[in-house]
Amino acid sequence: MQIGVGVGSTLPAQNLNVFQTRRASFKCHKSPLNPSAHRPVSCVSSASSTESTRTREHISNLEKVLQKTNQPEPERVVSNGSIETKGRGLLEGLNLSRIWPEMKAAEEMSPRHLNRLKRLLSKTMEYSPRNSLGSRWREYHGCNDWSGLLDPLDENLRREVVRYGEFVQAAYHGFHSNPAMSTNGAPLPRHVALPDRSYKVTKSLYATSSVGLPKWVDDVAPDLGWMTQRSSWIGYVAVCDDKREIHRMGRRDIVIALRGTATCLEWAENLRAQLVEIPGSDDPTQRVECGFLSLHKTRGSHVPSLAESVVEEIKRLMKKYKGENLSITIAGHSLGAALSLLVADEISSCVPDVPPVAVFSFGGPKVGNKGFVDRLNQKNVKVLRIVNNQDMITKVPVLPNVSIGSKSEQEEDNPWTYTHVGTELRVDTKMSPYLKPNVDVACCHDLEAYLHLVDGFLSSKCPFRSNAKRSLARLLHDQGSNVKQLYTHRALSLNIDKDRFSFPMASCLPSPSQ
Repeated sequence: MQIGVGVGSTLPAQNLNVFQTRRASFKCHKSPLNPSAHRPVSCVSSASSTESTRTREHISNLEKVLQKTNQPEPERVVSNGSIETKGRGLLEGLNLSRIWPEMKAAEEMSPRHLNRLKRLLSKTMEYSPRNSLGSRWREYHGCNDWSGLLDPLDENLRREVVRYGEFVQAAYHGFHSNPAMSTNGAPLPRHVALPDRSYKVTKSLYATSSVGLPKWVDDVAPDLGWMTQRSSWIGYVAVCDDKREIHRMGRRDIVIALRGTATCLEWAENLRAQLVEIPGSDDPTQRVECGFLSLHKTRGSHVPSLAESVVEEIKRLMKKYKGENLSITIAGHSLGAALSLLVADEISSCVPDVPPVAVFSFGGPKVGNKGFVDRLNQKNVKVLRIVNNQDMITKVPVLPNVSIGSKSEQEEDNPWTYTHVGTELRVDTKMSPYLKPNVDVACCHDLEAYLHLVDGFLSSKCPFRSNAKRSLARLLHDQGSNVKQLYTHRALSLNIDKDRFSFPMASCLPSPSQ
């Protein structure tokens, strides 16, 4: 069977009719590119006079087809605060609920683009702009108790809160990298990898418990090691040493970062919940928790107390940078949040002409009674408490009330009732589209979960913001069992190994929220 030149290979296979082989001829549908393709083969040889015309038509049709395949990118529009795309590409048409029929895609923020989800599950960092705080730095530092900045959450304040939380993460890593303390002499200088290279560490801080474990504990469990030591590295003091960052922030910032509970004796101190008087206070009604005060004031065998170390270092830095605009920012998580309040009280009491002092408390418990709250307010210490609605630690300690009247009177006037300090920024685990609604107690108190929720918080009346930038990698590593299976399964399909995110401090802390 002879096939003429007029019938090219451009004919779609599905458009070919059944061949009729009689007289070596056949019929077929018209090609979208070559209009002559519908004619019988026998007619091709007799149409040589119009070959050039057909060629021009063929080229013209080909150009039209090529123009259709080179359409511009779909237009992106903003609708209801989120970015949508007109038109559906291959990735945009991906239906996650079809791929995993046993799961539902996250309601408000199910990522429709594989590349976006891969970025959120990887170490790839996307930095938010570091806006200049300039003359407003006192406002972001709490001079007006963060009025008008929390609901909705100001984008600059969000970034500052996450940044100070990462300083606390550095304290955790600094401790766990070398938790043991020498019993033969003063500890050696400790290296701390900071999340912000514009700061440098100037002082290591230690907390010492006033109680000890019974001797039989060493006999029963002799391998506990650092878990039973009385003194432990608790945090550090760092100062901004970069001229550009100082100019951006409007002042030179001094950071004190304190980690949470780690050793057995620190847990024991947490349980000493009776309220005791503050040493040196003229008002006997000002009381704080006994265990927290013990860790704050007790000296170790080879280290000074936390209170002494902080006051000494702040005085030194104030003298060194005399004449400059300074601020003191104290950040802590859990036990570190409780100690942050005592450190702020100590500095404001013992350091003359102290710069503005602000505390960023993550998941902190109650520390003292209303007398202690009034004491901090009189000293103009500003406290921003970041609280997860499901975090039980923020609701303790609780002592039974002694009835002295109405319930409101008990809460306000009873010196034996614990009271929270400062301004509250409340987040909620259930607002995250990535975390399970029934996460466990540990996840609700986890610092990375806190930073994840703050980075996504928009306002109390809005869902998790769609343009949250903080990577999910660390959350997936630390709280993988509490992350929705939709994302853990997707991480596996993207060849992302959770174990590789147990990386050292220096390679993980600079987060996309910066």
